[in-house]
Amino acid sequence: MNLLDATHDPRLRSWVESANVPGGDFPIQNLPLARFRPAGGLLHAEEPLRVGVGIGDRVLDLKLGLQLCPWADEMYPLLDALASGDLAAFMAMGPRAWKLLRAGLSAALAEGSDQGPFLETCLLPRAQATFALPCRIGDYTDFYAGIHHAHAVGLQLRPDNPLLPNYKWVPIGYHGRASSIGLGGPVRRPCGQMRSASGTPRFGPSQRLDFELELGLWVGQANELGECVSIQAAEDHLFGMTLLNDWSARDIQAWEYLPLGPFLGKSFATSVSPWVVTMEALAPFRRPFARPADDPAPLPYLDGEFNRSHGALDIHLEVWLRTERMRQEGLAAMRISHSNALDAYWTAAQLLTHHTSNGCNLQVGDLLGTGTLSGPAAGQGGSLLELSHGGRQPLVLPGGEARSFLEDGDTVTLRASCQAPGAVRIGLGQVSGTIQPA
Repeated sequence: MNLLDATHDPRLRSWVESANVPGGDFPIQNLPLARFRPAGGLLHAEEPLRVGVGIGDRVLDLKLGLQLCPWADEMYPLLDALASGDLAAFMAMGPRAWKLLRAGLSAALAEGSDQGPFLETCLLPRAQATFALPCRIGDYTDFYAGIHHAHAVGLQLRPDNPLLPNYKWVPIGYHGRASSIGLGGPVRRPCGQMRSASGTPRFGPSQRLDFELELGLWVGQANELGECVSIQAAEDHLFGMTLLNDWSARDIQAWEYLPLGPFLGKSFATSVSPWVVTMEALAPFRRPFARPADDPAPLPYLDGEFNRSHGALDIHLEVWLRTERMRQEGLAAMRISHSNALDAYWTAAQLLTHHTSNGCNLQVGDLLGTGTLSGPAAGQGGSLLELSHGGRQPLVLPGGEARSFLEDGDTVTLRASCQAPGAVRIGLGQVSGTIQPA
């Protein structure tokens, strides 16, 4: 099956010169979407949100683009929703609309386009945009698809039996808190109950605050209550991906998680990037999905020909850390982890299919987290819990500092990119959060 079309052509260039710079996140082969308003001043504060397209170091304002540029007839209904800032309404139009929009935007932004002179006036420097969540998130589910993270954490809790018997059979997940999802920025250290040596739990600020390196999946098509989405149909329900940091208070989590799983140790904050990179844009980076030969095959409802041949995604993931002292001393952020989404034990389609397998109805704009995506080698842990081996081996940072868990003033930045022979590199942008005192 050929998933590629003219929009993925590595020879394609844009009249937006910054989109042609090698190594950028947003070449014309990407075209991610975000919701924003122009930044600065009281006048702009009153501006309604609209959806924009990332192209080079610019944002194409689709509200202005609809007003000032001529388009093919089939583009106007698509642009109407985006110009009004309603990404969910556009996603609900389905895969045919998604493909039409991508083709139309690619042609309009390509070198030599007749629409270029109209759209030049609709570009805004990315730094002059104030971003919002891509859409209202009705529900948020966080999975546990990173087997290396699950194994590393399990070793700390159950050295003789790190993976529970169900892990290789069922995609594990929990229902998270949608109201505390944001775009990063300040993240207040949470308070909660924690175990103490006296036997009586104490209440106070978390001392084992952590990040989790994840990807988020945006649901673009709803299913009715009682309707199960098959593995064959699941791809049509997934609109795109984003970076996701599921902040975790490990000491609060450790005291509360049995018997019902995560609660206040997770619900205080989750951060996502404003950019949604569509599944169409990720097509050149799909890879075969396979399990180790001695692992059980997925049950039939989680197995399909397309999922086996194209279900995995080759996405490079990074975590960068900069402390308050590093900022004061002019030291750059340090990369403390790198991994790849190829190491996930479950595919995006399997997560969505399993979520609906009991008849659960997902809604347009729902967010699914993959769970922490760690690799098998040293330096590939997707959390400080792994990288510091539960706090026993602190990370040594520039300037002589050490970290077992996050301290006030620390800034964590997640980045992701895709690159492959015969394809233009694309990025997912980044998401940063800075820890504030409790």
